[in-house]
Amino acid sequence: MSGTEMMQRPPAELRWAEDLALLRERDDAPKPPGWALSVDAAKRFIVGDPKLGIANKFVGDVSLVDRALVSLATTRGLLLTGEPGTAKSLLSELLSAAVSGDSTLTIQGGAATTEDQIRYGWNYALLVSEGPSERSIVPAPMMRGMRDGKVVRFEELTRCPLEVQDSILSLLSDRVLAVPELGEMVYATAGFNVIATANTRDRGVNDMSAALKRRFNFETVFPIGDFAAELALVEAEAENLLRKSGVPRAPQRDVLEVLVTAFRELRSGTTDSGDSLDRMSAVMSTAEAVSVAHAVGLRGWYLRGETGDSADIVHCLAGTAAKDDPDDLARLRRYLEQQVPRKPGKAWKALHDARFQLPG
Repeated sequence: MSGTEMMQRPPAELRWAEDLALLRERDDAPKPPGWALSVDAAKRFIVGDPKLGIANKFVGDVSLVDRALVSLATTRGLLLTGEPGTAKSLLSELLSAAVSGDSTLTIQGGAATTEDQIRYGWNYALLVSEGPSERSIVPAPMMRGMRDGKVVRFEELTRCPLEVQDSILSLLSDRVLAVPELGEMVYATAGFNVIATANTRDRGVNDMSAALKRRFNFETVFPIGDFAAELALVEAEAENLLRKSGVPRAPQRDVLEVLVTAFRELRSGTTDSGDSLDRMSAVMSTAEAVSVAHAVGLRGWYLRGETGDSADIVHCLAGTAAKDDPDDLARLRRYLEQQVPRKPGKAWKALHDARFQLPG
């Protein structure tokens, strides 16, 4: 295996290096200053180009991609909001890879995030021995992005304390980073911008200040509306993950259809036939469905030497249902007992028969 194949999750610029190289070679459209690709080529990298053999990498609204790229060409940042698991981080990564050829300038927001992790820090051994100097400074993603003219990704911005969030105000408005210890200023070069993400469920944790909101263009990433598109995505991603886990075959299509249908119904609180049911408080996203499909395949192969079946779905769903609300297990049990028996097919019957495997 190559180095990339051994990586559990290569960055977009390595995973799709051939697509980026092909687009750069064929790209004769005007580029915004500092961009690796034109806006049109960047869009085709994300949504695909059948003529060049480039596959679609983001299942969602194409006009959203257009607006996001145009936003990054301005002096405002881009904030992607939406439910957890709607591929905000993936879209952020793809945009960064297309615009800068580098998606690794990433800040993971959280309660423990500090300004040093955003702007710059110090090599304290050199700081003590030499004092503040160019050698002792440790550039963080914002400094590197401004200096090199690249896009910086700020994941889960609203999970950071307010004072940490506001530390990027001057970077977004004045496009300059002061280093008072050295008496220097780092000015942003062409190509620099910021893509932030925020879950709509978590926005109330540390809501953004009005000043910071004004420095972003907001775009909402919605769940996949089309069943066939969501099924195809879950199947493709599960196959990829299972192959890397040493499993040669993914679960059968009918098993994945049951999985995706169950997720969609529990997510919306409505069955395909229009019946109402208790909506799960846990995140029943496409990303979570991929994770469960991966676990189903692993369980079937390593425990029995076969592809996973619908009974495995119940075992793997239990961990999803128990994350946030203890009542979710009861909601899942009612779904299996009341709604699943009405659905035709062996895969649905196996799902119903395995309901007793739920804990509690």
